Amino acid sequence: MRQSMTLIPTLREVPADADVKSHQLLLRAGFIRQNASGVYSYLPLARRVLVKIEAIVREEMDKAGAVELLMPALQQADLWQESGRWYSYGPELMRLKDRNEREFALGATHEEVITSLVRDEVKSYKRLPLTLYQIQTKFRDEKRPRFGLLRGREFIMKDAYSFHSSKESLDDVYERIFTAYSNIFARCGLNYRAVIADSGAMGGKDTHEFMVLSDIGEDTIAYSDTSSYAANIEMAPVKASYEKSGEAERGLEKVRTENQKTIAEVSSFLNVNETQCIKSLLFKIDGRPVLVLVRGDHEVNDIKLKNLFEASTVELAEAYETKNILGCEVGSVGPIGVKNVEIVADHAVESIVNGICGANVEDFHYVNVNPGRDFEPSRYEDLRFIKEGDPSPDGQGNILFAKGIEVGHVFKLGTRYSEAMDALYLDENGKSQPMIMGCYGIGVSRTLAAIAEQFNDDKGFVWPEAVSPYQVHLIAVNTKDEAQSSLSETLYKSLGEKFEVLFDDRQERPGVKFADSDLIGLPVRVTVGKKAADGIVEVKVRKTGEVLEVQTDKLKETISSILGF
Repeated sequence: MRQSMTLIPTLREVPADADVKSHQLLLRAGFIRQNASGVYSYLPLARRVLVKIEAIVREEMDKAGAVELLMPALQQADLWQESGRWYSYGPELMRLKDRNEREFALGATHEEVITSLVRDEVKSYKRLPLTLYQIQTKFRDEKRPRFGLLRGREFIMKDAYSFHSSKESLDDVYERIFTAYSNIFARCGLNYRAVIADSGAMGGKDTHEFMVLSDIGEDTIAYSDTSSYAANIEMAPVKASYEKSGEAERGLEKVRTENQKTIAEVSSFLNVNETQCIKSLLFKIDGRPVLVLVRGDHEVNDIKLKNLFEASTVELAEAYETKNILGCEVGSVGPIGVKNVEIVADHAVESIVNGICGANVEDFHYVNVNPGRDFEPSRYEDLRFIKEGDPSPDGQGNILFAKGIEVGHVFKLGTRYSEAMDALYLDENGKSQPMIMGCYGIGVSRTLAAIAEQFNDDKGFVWPEAVSPYQVHLIAVNTKDEAQSSLSETLYKSLGEKFEVLFDDRQERPGVKFADSDLIGLPVRVTVGKKAADGIVEVKVRKTGEVLEVQTDKLKETISSILGF
């Protein structure tokens, strides 16, 4: 492609509203332009990267036994009402009405559409398993679109759905898609981790997220320093053991702690370690008040709470609700004397001896608190977030944290949607059964941004060969010089027979061309300059900065070697 004939509007200055490197470079290198908050146009370079990512996705999904189709982005509200998600999905679902006042949604995801399609067309176990996927634009009304393509309101996604007559069949396909995803992200060159995750609004159990490691990631990954274990921080179980001290239990006392509200304030005021304090928080679990206790240096994990109670909603009670139910302000809450409210505690609380907790009276706390003597939770469970340094849940090594960008997610949905929407099949005995489902998503445009985030330097992009928009950037330093112009044209035709070539034939200064080339970041740059008459060109490797002078008759061989052909 001649650069004079395509649209690559590069910028010299960093856009003021671009906070992260990938967003800055995608704008500066002329890959994208914003149309509205969280909505972007993909310009020619970005589109070429997307096509290559999509080709990798298709190859691996097809190899895993999935079949591509395309479903409508405009979805009937009736289907979402059948599944129950019309009411529970939240404001992220973009809703609209047609001229006849019928309600629709712009597809945030396609569980409802695919389930209705398969239930109408597949009636027998003989047609199962079946795995279908699409690559399509999705819409979610994000409250705070940010980081360019990493969190937008319109984005490109690959979503796949599998249907089964047995859990064993689901397990088999889940593993095959898991392997396909691992291959996809490895082929894109990404440094990623597959982590145990929570299914959230999707429903179902047994789920993994594929996280690209990045300091700007919105998710925290807990991983072992010596094994392959990795999990979203919300899902990592705590396997720490707690031992009680040999200290004798002392008598319970109520002490004045005026204006001391937080664990840090109370522990400092009473000159004790935070590990001696009991943090007491009132939650509403499906609307029911539950008092949750953790050690003072720990934080309550609301996902673990939700899973423990198999709840739909878990919310921290508002200050006024805490006051109405327990009769005190948030900073004075404690478990002693609480009635008509269930109390659950983290395992670490059980080992506390002569601890500290709120007295349910403003400006007072109890000291010498001993669980089992002074209060008794209904049960002790794993209720806290794992911390760095905790033992890895797999028993190998200790936990470290890293930030990650979610680019893929695989779920075992079970019968969550098939039961709600009557997606049934007849088994071997002629008995009607709900189909067992799996769901598998990849953020295609987000993957582009994640690659951009990992592959750059202080000059611009350094695209991996597999997804680079072009392989070779051919630059004619002076198009008015006959030797340079003639050789450039010859090389453009010759190299184009074997490589994808972007030919900078613009009437621009050399400095502008080289700066744009570094910014765009193609793997190989071929510069036709002053030695053109001698049949010599300069070859630069973008990744390493290595520069070679090469005779044109050896040029294809040299580029092939650099690209690993």
